Amino acid sequence: MRRSLKTALAGVTSALLLLALLLIGRAAPVNAGAALSRLWQGEAGRRGALPEPVGFHESGGRGLLVKTWVNGAGPYTFALDTGAGASILSRRAASEARVQVEAGGHGIEIGGLSGARSGGAQKAFVRNVALGTRENTFPARGLFVVAPGLPSDVDGILDPSEIFGTLGFVIDMPAGRLSFFDPRTQPLRAAATPPGGAVVPWLTEGGARRPFVMLAEGRRALLDTGSGFGLAVNEPAARALGILMTQGRERRGTRDLAGGEVSARRVRAATVSIGPLVLRDVPTDVLLRAEKGAPVILGRDALRPFRLTFDPVNRLVMLDPAED
Repeated sequence: MRRSLKTALAGVTSALLLLALLLIGRAAPVNAGAALSRLWQGEAGRRGALPEPVGFHESGGRGLLVKTWVNGAGPYTFALDTGAGASILSRRAASEARVQVEAGGHGIEIGGLSGARSGGAQKAFVRNVALGTRENTFPARGLFVVAPGLPSDVDGILDPSEIFGTLGFVIDMPAGRLSFFDPRTQPLRAAATPPGGAVVPWLTEGGARRPFVMLAEGRRALLDTGSGFGLAVNEPAARALGILMTQGRERRGTRDLAGGEVSARRVRAATVSIGPLVLRDVPTDVLLRAEKGAPVILGRDALRPFRLTFDPVNRLVMLDPAED
């Protein structure tokens, strides 16, 4: 069966980066964590600790950037993207790291928010990844692909939901810090709501692990650290959410990985709710010429005030407003 990797790499004004992938093919089941958990326990037992915390910095046009080594080669610049659905390597990085790619087969098809499709991506087999320092290694998990079309100054994309398996992770946006925890001993609990924040179910779509949350307005939204938008919706979703589209002007778009083009119109800031958390005055963009099934996206402009905790075992996400 031909596998399909549905990717959106859309830019607005200063090369704003938005990456959102939807795996339609052979993705691991959401709750297929037992084997990965045993794998992580074995690795952690040999090393005696979780991975060390890692610093990242935000670049408006490229996302949350972290220094990365692949199979001991590097360092490379990778973007940390919860909306990806897979980890992506540039051809150069894959070649230098001597990453094996799937021989034969039909490859992986890449599509975009525009609905365009292109081939050329290959499944990759990565042994290990290190973040922050060459010594801070962990076994590579989840789906890796080698694909053309990444910006020249980005060597790859890391999807933490894929690569960390059942390991919990915290993306502290204000502090620029990625850290880790063991959900078996430090689980998130739905009742432990932080002041001014929320603990909500980690929803998924299809066979992918990308984190969606339910908005009180009745729509699922993808928590997407690869997107520089705040709230991004296509025109049907904008109408359903009551977002006014008469204001604002169209902003310069860009081509996605598949060669299609998506642009956006900045409109009046919206208010949306996630459980008990109310997000007011969220910068809002209506996606133009996006395909009909494009997800509602909450990107960095909405998530920047929060410490985001992801528990893949108990399927919970915590949005905790960081203190000034």
